[in-house]
Amino acid sequence: MNTTTRLARRGVRRGLALAVGSLLAVGAAASSAVTPATAAAPPRNGIVCTKGDTGAAPGQPVFNLTTRTGYIDLPDGNTSFMYGYSSGFDAFQHPGPVLCVKENDTVTVILHNTLDVPASIVFPGQEDVLADGVPSQPQFAGTGFMTSLAQPAAAGTGTVTYTFKATHAGTFLYESGTDPETQVRMGLFGALIVRPTDSDSQAYDDAKTAFDPSEEFMVLLSEIDPYQHAAVEQHKAFNLNNYKARYWLINGRGYPDSIADNYASWLPSQPYGSLATVKPYQPDNTKPGYHPLPGMARYLSVGSEDYPFHPHGNNGLVVGRDGRQSTALSSGGEDLSMEKFAINIGPGQTWDVIFKWYDAEDYSTANPVTVTVPDLANQVVGTFYSGSPYLGNTHDLPPGIQTLNQCGEFYIISHNHALFQITSWGVTMTGPITYMRIEPPEPNTCP
Repeated sequence: MNTTTRLARRGVRRGLALAVGSLLAVGAAASSAVTPATAAAPPRNGIVCTKGDTGAAPGQPVFNLTTRTGYIDLPDGNTSFMYGYSSGFDAFQHPGPVLCVKENDTVTVILHNTLDVPASIVFPGQEDVLADGVPSQPQFAGTGFMTSLAQPAAAGTGTVTYTFKATHAGTFLYESGTDPETQVRMGLFGALIVRPTDSDSQAYDDAKTAFDPSEEFMVLLSEIDPYQHAAVEQHKAFNLNNYKARYWLINGRGYPDSIADNYASWLPSQPYGSLATVKPYQPDNTKPGYHPLPGMARYLSVGSEDYPFHPHGNNGLVVGRDGRQSTALSSGGEDLSMEKFAINIGPGQTWDVIFKWYDAEDYSTANPVTVTVPDLANQVVGTFYSGSPYLGNTHDLPPGIQTLNQCGEFYIISHNHALFQITSWGVTMTGPITYMRIEPPEPNTCP
């Protein structure tokens, strides 16, 4: 097996154990080999925003991004050679940093290219993008063959400065416009979040899109053909007609590493987790410890086909697609937001989805479920089961059963519902899988 897909079983076995262990330490201090340049204490779960270089003028954020090469760990014990945009001049990371700006900001992104090939950045959904002060536009060779969708930075030491005005809120991708069939698949991509001018708790300039900022999550879906990555690493030609994805990732990780904390120490190049940690929703704020606002999920895809992502038992309200609020998709301002059970994300698309976990039946030990519990011989006790079906309660488990549950919290799985895509070169139940963890309300708090 070539160097790109070399086995790292010893390290991955340790990684899988630590990934599971991270759930047991959800409330403990994070152990991290990497910290983001713009945040001294990044959240353990949820979106980690990169907000630009310090010292920039208000409303004019400046981001330095550097192309790097490196390796990521995959759930089946392999590693993969990758490209990546790093924050500032930091070491390689995958995916690129999450760039967070405000509506009407004048955004500057300075690309520093260290690859042995030209590279660039395009910003789908942004208007009037400039590259070194002139319109960013496709580049052509003398024969008329298009070489890039934007002015690239030369191989080795080239730089290009891109600027644009973020004219409307929403979720967007940024990615390489140079040889994208190779460079985007190799990892040159990231998320751009444009927030409304006056709010960090709305998806758009509309109170109907309000969400709890402590419950904002990213679902960035991608894929890998290891043969293409091996060819790039070894400077060999790769026939794109033979492209076939064999790994699928969420936020640059596969399950179970996907549910580990942001900046988990054993994933030094893969900083972003995808575990969604939420409180029960109660809109009238009448229950202590319940949250009066829903959560927010930002879905993005750089894959080659549709990804039907499916949060179990939890519809979501689609309030925007491709950086446009749902009401803007129709004439007359008709509200086109819609409930979806599965979010079918196409290549290059983004979806903004509001979600909540609502304790509709209010079941508890005082209001028990009126069902007959099967005999133990007919039960399968899950890894995350607390021993009790009620939120915030724990109970004795059968002998020999271990649990990762801490304090009676609930876990609901979310995953790509194209089941062949939740594998890693044939290893099942890996890939783009994550969980929503519902925390018990106060005063029964988790560690």
